[in-house]
Amino acid sequence: MFCLEPVDGASYAVTFWSVGPCFLEKTLSNTKLKILHCDSILCFTVMMLVLIGLVMVFSSSGVYAMEKYSDPYYFLKRQALWVALGSVAMFAAHKMDYRFLEKYTYHIMAATFLMLIAVMMPELGKEVSGARRWLTFGGLTFQPSELAKFALVLFVAKSLVKRTDQLKNFTYGYLPNLIVLGFFFVPILFQPDFGTAMIICAVTFTMLMIAGLRTKFLVYSILAVIPFMVSAVWGAEYRTRRIIAFLDPWQDPSNTGFQAIQSFYAFGRGGIFGSGLGDSNQKLFYLPEAHTDFIFSVIGEELGLVGTLIIVLLFSILIWRGFVIAYRAKDLFGAHVAIGITLIVGVQAFINMGVAVGLLPTKGLTLPFISMGGSSLVVLMLSAGVLLNISKQPVQR
Repeated sequence: MFCLEPVDGASYAVTFWSVGPCFLEKTLSNTKLKILHCDSILCFTVMMLVLIGLVMVFSSSGVYAMEKYSDPYYFLKRQALWVALGSVAMFAAHKMDYRFLEKYTYHIMAATFLMLIAVMMPELGKEVSGARRWLTFGGLTFQPSELAKFALVLFVAKSLVKRTDQLKNFTYGYLPNLIVLGFFFVPILFQPDFGTAMIICAVTFTMLMIAGLRTKFLVYSILAVIPFMVSAVWGAEYRTRRIIAFLDPWQDPSNTGFQAIQSFYAFGRGGIFGSGLGDSNQKLFYLPEAHTDFIFSVIGEELGLVGTLIIVLLFSILIWRGFVIAYRAKDLFGAHVAIGITLIVGVQAFINMGVAVGLLPTKGLTLPFISMGGSSLVVLMLSAGVLLNISKQPVQR
């Protein structure tokens, strides 16, 4: 799937070739998108996902918004505002040299950690359905845990560059990353936001593994964490119910299994070509969180198997381009950041879609670039801008 070019005059580079992706890259590179001097395919893919998100947020939330706010465009207008802010962030990150982030990584981490703590304060944090994850700014809210994913990627990338020759050493190569991960993991877990806590763990460990960390360090860490994970799941009744509902949603179809069953109905009604845009039945107060956590189910119902495969294809292209950008990156910091950002999008998309089709227990995670959610969208578009900036830097390795 990769079309990798020679680097630094290398006589021959290993090339993985596929007609489809190479043709797409060649076609888009000849369009006006080339004026950006960055990865045109990635830029086009992100824009497509964001535009699809706008359409599907309106389609999935119109009736609910009319019922609750007497304005069918309520969520669409808010999402459009976040898209505008995200576009500004993406453009700014695309223009700014990503090495600026390496210099201010610790500042970004400190600010993010303080916001995670501030969420716990009643006068600053906002509580919704028993979870305290948001800071309020006027009429807008911001979820610091979304920024924590990006901040942690920056730290791990900087740490890996700094400790390149010490990755085999537990004390100097691995332990600092584990300690910082813990500082982010604990406040996120207590919000509670178990899904995001799992994502930052998965992304951190994968980045370390790709960088060449000893496998036994990761294995020992996972074995040490398992008792705490089991305790976190079985110690909270709602998490236990989610696991039971995942194993057999029909055991309690009107309560714990309700979300999964309604999602199944949506995909079943959609069939191959879907019922038509805007013609979902499940979004009519049957499917909870239709415009956020379960928007993929609405896509499956209205656009069918074809629509869901297009979404999967777009995320696959984004992940492909992310790893190509990492391979071609100017320096190790850029390569590690590109890998981390790509993993954030890929892991979260996989979990969201996996929950919707019943492969994973229900989690409160949005579908990247598509679901309603300003914090997630802005941070993801900012991250995409960083990827674009990495892609346009000349290779000097």
